[in-house]
Amino acid sequence: MKKVGMVSLGCPKNTVDSERVLGDLVASGYDLTPDEEDAEIIIVNTCGFIESAKKESVEAILEMARKKIDGNCKQLIVTGCLAERHTQELLDEIPEIDHLLGVGQYPQLKNILEDDATNFNNRNHVATPAEFYESYTDRLMTTAFYTAYLKISEGCSNRCAFCIIPKMRGPMRSRSPESILAETENLAKRGVKEFNIISQDTTMYGFDLGMKDGLVRLLEGIAKVKSVEWIRLLYCYPTFLNSDVIDYIASEEKVCRYIDVPLQHTHDEILKSMKRQETEGIIRRMLDELRLKIPEIALRTTFITGFPGETEEHFKHMLNFLCEVQFNHVGIFTYSDEEGTTAFDYPNRVPEEVKEERKNILMECQKEIACRKNQEKVGQIESILVEGFNVQENYIMTGRLASQAPDIDGQVILEKCEAEPGEIIPMRITAVAGYDLIAEPLSQPIELVE
Repeated sequence: MKKVGMVSLGCPKNTVDSERVLGDLVASGYDLTPDEEDAEIIIVNTCGFIESAKKESVEAILEMARKKIDGNCKQLIVTGCLAERHTQELLDEIPEIDHLLGVGQYPQLKNILEDDATNFNNRNHVATPAEFYESYTDRLMTTAFYTAYLKISEGCSNRCAFCIIPKMRGPMRSRSPESILAETENLAKRGVKEFNIISQDTTMYGFDLGMKDGLVRLLEGIAKVKSVEWIRLLYCYPTFLNSDVIDYIASEEKVCRYIDVPLQHTHDEILKSMKRQETEGIIRRMLDELRLKIPEIALRTTFITGFPGETEEHFKHMLNFLCEVQFNHVGIFTYSDEEGTTAFDYPNRVPEEVKEERKNILMECQKEIACRKNQEKVGQIESILVEGFNVQENYIMTGRLASQAPDIDGQVILEKCEAEPGEIIPMRITAVAGYDLIAEPLSQPIELVE
């Protein structure tokens, strides 16, 4: 059977899509290869969220197209958000693409490959009826064996002025609880201990299914699965992060004391212009409740600088908010002008250099906060998920706290550690290295003599 290679770009939601596609192809008899030079079929699963992501995706497609000349590639398949968003441009500009699929055609890929000989001239599959995987148990993981992303819904029903996702991926569609729990049990049997819950809007899970307290009910089911140790919530829309969810996080020890709540801004005028549903008052009450009920909670958020109409006053308001609230982790992005969004037609553009300057100011403030919070952990004993040796970091051994999500937050450098990857063990934090921590295992406990 033909060998398949894949380049997967973008967010963790894209990672799950890629893993599901690979699992489907393997189940159909295809062989996988990590060597792009050896692959007869190359799939590029693209991201099209912002300009930098689009550029990265195009560069990856062009690089893989060259494998038709200097590699073994016979078919180049392009899928994902960029294919959905810029279908005709990709087909016109990159003739090496054999098949183009959007975000609603992933399950069709194996049939397209099988029928390729009889439908050679049909390159554009984006307009075909959308089809989504019902089951994720055939997923082929590309992450470490002990950690996985668990995608609980597709699409988004919010209408934020800066975001193209609803137009690319459609309205929010929750997966059935039965499907998610079956996937959780399957992954747990394979050794997964850490489950990172993702979607475009995690807190709205189950609304479209008519479920009351859908996210809480789902988390209750996941927590009952044997071998699940850490459950982490990502992409929680602040408007729907209600008391029931907060109370459940506080009560269930398997749910990490960590929550990702993308705020994007804090000034009411900009929030309204962004078409966000919350106000600063709502945000503050939500954060206050989280910290009151879960004092040890680690909070992550994201902000956008340079949104059209953002004045120096609006920016300073956000800066003061950041310095006051003291988040554990923060991502800062400059506004990206995306055709098809509401904000694309807004006046009062902020110059690029001003966007970058404001981003840098926020990052400097957050760096001081993060270092200070890390310093407070020195001497504490924390449970750490051992990840193993990091080849890119001179083979140092690393791990993560429950308060550190994979790929986006800091890590823990492990000294004198002989534990195996995937183990979660108590260690003592001994020092700080910027955004990272340094820890070592506890000494053997002294046995008490009766």
